[in-house]
Amino acid sequence: MKILLAQLNPIIGDLAGNAKKILDTLDAARKKQVDIVLFSELVLTGYPPEDLVLHKDFIGKVESYLDHIIQHTKDLTVCLGLPRKSDIDKEKRLCNSVAIIQDCKLVDFYDKWLLPTYDVFDESRYFASGTQPCLFEVAGKKVAVVICEDIWAESITDTQYAKDPIETLIPYKPDLLLNLSASPYHFQKTEVRVQVCQKTARRLSCPVLLCCQVGGNDQLLFDGYSVVVNSKAELTHLGRGFAEDFIYVDLASSSPSLPFLYDPLEDLYDALVLGVRDYFHKSGFKKACVGLSGGIDSALVAAIGVKALGKENVLAVALPSRYSSAGSVTDARELAKQLDIALREVSIEGPFEAFESLFFENKHPLKGLAEENIQARIRGAILMGISNQEGCVVLSTGNKSELSVGYCTLYGDMCGGLSVIGDVTKNQVYRLAEWIHRKTGIIPRSIIEKPPSAELRPNQKDTDSLPDYGILDAVIEGYVEDLLSPEEIAHRTGISLSLVENLICRIHAAEYKRRQSAPMIRVSKKALRAGRRYPIVQKWMI
Repeated sequence: MKILLAQLNPIIGDLAGNAKKILDTLDAARKKQVDIVLFSELVLTGYPPEDLVLHKDFIGKVESYLDHIIQHTKDLTVCLGLPRKSDIDKEKRLCNSVAIIQDCKLVDFYDKWLLPTYDVFDESRYFASGTQPCLFEVAGKKVAVVICEDIWAESITDTQYAKDPIETLIPYKPDLLLNLSASPYHFQKTEVRVQVCQKTARRLSCPVLLCCQVGGNDQLLFDGYSVVVNSKAELTHLGRGFAEDFIYVDLASSSPSLPFLYDPLEDLYDALVLGVRDYFHKSGFKKACVGLSGGIDSALVAAIGVKALGKENVLAVALPSRYSSAGSVTDARELAKQLDIALREVSIEGPFEAFESLFFENKHPLKGLAEENIQARIRGAILMGISNQEGCVVLSTGNKSELSVGYCTLYGDMCGGLSVIGDVTKNQVYRLAEWIHRKTGIIPRSIIEKPPSAELRPNQKDTDSLPDYGILDAVIEGYVEDLLSPEEIAHRTGISLSLVENLICRIHAAEYKRRQSAPMIRVSKKALRAGRRYPIVQKWMI
């Protein structure tokens, strides 16, 4: 039996474009004399379609495109992911389903059983849960099909499901299991997904083939890496990461076991590049603008922007002030030269002096934090002015460590159309910059080695306002990502309890800022935006 795993990058709501990709795939499959074509979860609509599925005309169009696709499945068995009107729950109306199509006939539907509602998922808002297993025959083989979460029931420690679709399939003794997946990326997620497939193969004693969506959809990324493991739970095929791919599998031949080798840091870089590229291309944007300070954060964002969009589509803007060091200006120029991008230098001294005069005349002279933030807001206003004037999207350069505790300025350095590294901690920023330096030399060593500073007052350093980033990132990991108590974090890290509690209070106090930040590319298992819901007004810990 020959199977094609079609790892595609759909655009949410682009039913015509997605259907064309599907039809082109079917044509390619016929030429290769494939028996089964396996697509990803909700491939026809893209995942997640969110409230689009609540529109009756949207679902009506999905049904029309399904009918059209069915007519183009001659000599093929096709497993196609789509939403459909529910036969189970009339109130919920919809199911997250697989259409099983054989030789131009719709033979069955399978409805997803396990509907995740944790982290970034909210499937119970839209879909009713399936209740029946689905098996069908192809070339004398008994084939079972499930959707994404259905194979994770025994693998998610913080979610308890009342039923286990894989347990239900064991008595049927399928010859292989197909899984349509839209599994969002986070750092080092790929190896976990492979392990889940291997565990499922052991439970069913049959091969497991998982086809995963790829691409960036708003804040979520999908990394591809579709998985094939044999009945011995050995990895035999792995799709490309962060790119569309066709994975051809011949079950009649003995495929060698593959070692699972990959570079998580390179994957993180590729994820951010894909996130920027798809956010722009799928939205119809072309050009980006980034404020280049000479610091490591803006250097990393500029490098990612160039890789994603091309050097001709990235404009760097240096915005020096009286507090900018000569080294920062020089580093910004050198980076722009290395990236071969246009650099525009616009001093903020004139507007800054105007604001100082304005406040002085009103007998409320600027000082302290207000004086610092005015500079950041002047820079933000200039960048947004360029954005409006020249039709480019501003890339926000704040990192997760800063955003977590509010070490950022609303309508200043937080402005922009996309937060590129808002889910990347400062330590990861350094690791990525080092990786880029080793690979390409683009980011100058001087940028990596200089002490981080906002340069909004004389001789300012980040450590004037923050603990060492190693300490801050350890607390972020413990509290934001692992949901540990202050006492547990202090015990795990050796950081004093009082400092842990202080930083957690700052995390909560900055919630109102993050609600107003640009959309943030999610690359960790718990981002500060997508999948994290905390009230702004609360008295739990503040």
